[in-house]
Amino acid sequence: MYPALRTTVLSASLALTAAVSSPAPVQAQTYQIDCAILLCLAGGWPASVPCARARAEFIRRITPWPVEPPLQIWRCPMGASVSGGAPLSPMERLYDIAFREPPVSTRPTPIEVPGLILAQALEQADIDISGDAFDFVRSIRVYHIQFSQHQNRDGDCIRSDSTRLGSYGTQGDYGWARSSVAAVPEASSLAVPEHCRSYSWRSVFVDWRDHAGNYGSEEVRY
Repeated sequence: MYPALRTTVLSASLALTAAVSSPAPVQAQTYQIDCAILLCLAGGWPASVPCARARAEFIRRITPWPVEPPLQIWRCPMGASVSGGAPLSPMERLYDIAFREPPVSTRPTPIEVPGLILAQALEQADIDISGDAFDFVRSIRVYHIQFSQHQNRDGDCIRSDSTRLGSYGTQGDYGWARSSVAAVPEASSLAVPEHCRSYSWRSVFVDWRDHAGNYGSEEVRY
């Protein structure tokens, strides 16, 4: 992580902690959850009350139903104007806006797939995030895993694999594509038997890398 970004993320985490710990209830309401998710994810989910809440929301969004984008970056207005002073970097603007009232925003649009509801979004970040500094956003992958197999009376192995992958585009837009259990990372608890033993698995698995490249993942079975 670049030194300036590391300092910004750590400072933001401390400031968010102070905001949520403050006895003033209004102040505790002012940070935006998606700005907090973005900051905390970049910093490797630092130990703090707001980062714990941000991570909980991150995971709640992939818990059926529907399966939502875990980070909704279009809800964090990084391009918002700030008063006075020299122009701020994207992360500095993010830190500044994290304490402002949330803007009006639309919900992700659900798309119907037989047996499940997945949410996608064409909205994007309101600044250019195509640079390397925001690769951690594009590192987020969401696997909706639906797999089963069994052997029929004729000895044939019958497999059903409806796995889909949710991922982020260059500017933070989010969509789903067909995938398979073969693409699911090893960090998942998915364990397809080598032979055609009866087996069924349904879960939502999400993984990511923070700004320093450290790997993380979570899985929700249902």
